[in-house]
Amino acid sequence: MSDLHLKMMRLALSEARKGVGKTAPNPAVGCVIVRNGEVVGAGWHKKAGTPHAEVHALKAAGAKAAGADAYVTLEPCSHFGKTPPCAKALIEANVARVFVAMVDPNPLVSGRGIQMLKDAGIAVEVGLLEEESRELNLPFIKWIQTKLPYVLLKSALTLDGKSATASGDSKWVTSDRARREVHRLRGRLDAIMVGVGTVVKDDPLLTCRVPGGKDPLRVIVDSTLRIPLHAAILGVESKAKTVIATCSGDQAKMEALKAHGVEILTCCETDGRVDLCDLFVQLGARGVQSVLLEGGSHLAGAALRAGLIDKCMIFLAPKLVGGAGMGLFAGEGATLMADAIRLEQMRVKRVGVDLLVEGVPTKTKSQNP
Repeated sequence: MSDLHLKMMRLALSEARKGVGKTAPNPAVGCVIVRNGEVVGAGWHKKAGTPHAEVHALKAAGAKAAGADAYVTLEPCSHFGKTPPCAKALIEANVARVFVAMVDPNPLVSGRGIQMLKDAGIAVEVGLLEEESRELNLPFIKWIQTKLPYVLLKSALTLDGKSATASGDSKWVTSDRARREVHRLRGRLDAIMVGVGTVVKDDPLLTCRVPGGKDPLRVIVDSTLRIPLHAAILGVESKAKTVIATCSGDQAKMEALKAHGVEILTCCETDGRVDLCDLFVQLGARGVQSVLLEGGSHLAGAALRAGLIDKCMIFLAPKLVGGAGMGLFAGEGATLMADAIRLEQMRVKRVGVDLLVEGVPTKTKSQNP
């Protein structure tokens, strides 16, 4: 592909990124219309139920769309949903060529939008910057294929691997800049999840404090319903709900929590604790595509052992606690270094004075079917 094609698809990806965290249950999509090497229209999908990226871009291009090239980060839809099919809109605009970054994994669309364009005599090229497009919509892709949410583990550690001192103090491991990055992350994901121990110890609000950002659904894993009724999270003013996942049968406590506007999600039990696999199935069934796993070493350890973590984001602060302290994962771990879970697709970058390490955990033999 020429440099021009790459440049234009990168512009389409930039458009798509504007919608990350705002379009669920739809994917984030961007589109640019190019004529004689000049961008004549651009658009992105802003919210489910509203016009898609192609429609915005075509409207901006107007009559200049005829004979132009369209660059779209995801295959144009071919079916009538809450909006008309985008493939049809491109056909009616008489575009000459369509460059598609990736095929839509949604079985309602997959390949059909591309075929509709080809049947109309429009040349279609597929696969331009496919990996970049795929990474943009990893939660949507996993959810549409498995009906399970994409789970992102976020944690902050000192260089000697401590998330808190031996006394339990953890404020603050990382810098203000790293914490601002986490709040932006909260605004891009559907839900944030912590264990009740984090609520008892830190009394968090679990909101997005970025101006204009949206609060995620707040999920507290509380197997025995020991959350105090005076917890700050029970009185937070937010459009997003607070859900408590439990396997307790304490009806009186449930009613007291419901009086605070909390939703109770009853889950299967494993060894006296909430079965996380069942919890994620229930969250996926209600359309939650992404979960930020943010608090609690016991919760993180259980998720790791169950193979539920799709990606790790670990902030490393230039600090040394020494002594015992607290680590990232509680519970049973590997007894041999050869059995340790490895991270792949590694990325490391500076965030202020801290380092952000990102990676995808490999599945162990026990986690594979």
